[in-house]
Amino acid sequence: MPAEHDVRPSRPADEGITGRNVVRVVGELGLDHVRAVDEALLAVLADADGPTEIVVDLSNSSFCDSSGLNALLRARELGLRAGHTLVVLAAPSHQLLRLLHLTGSADLFLVRSA
Repeated sequence: MPAEHDVRPSRPADEGITGRNVVRVVGELGLDHVRAVDEALLAVLADADGPTEIVVDLSNSSFCDSSGLNALLRARELGLRAGHTLVVLAAPSHQLLRLLHLTGSADLFLVRSA
């Protein structure tokens, strides 16, 4: 059964934070659904005014495969080229953290617990 996906760029309600965009992922970040995540990340990067922190909220996603990791790496690279803050991974699953370590990409992202 396919997982539900809610991939929406949004600005947080906290008025004290500027230049921050959040992409929320619900469900698996795998081959079947990576395109929606990729498009949301690219939209956030394209719409950002000035240096922006890009946060990928993974609190409702429990799985990420190599296609999902590639989408995150691509967004990070494009963001850096455009002068944005590194992509922040918020509440990644243990499986994603293991994937980051196994691929040597753990140091490329800032990771927050929530």
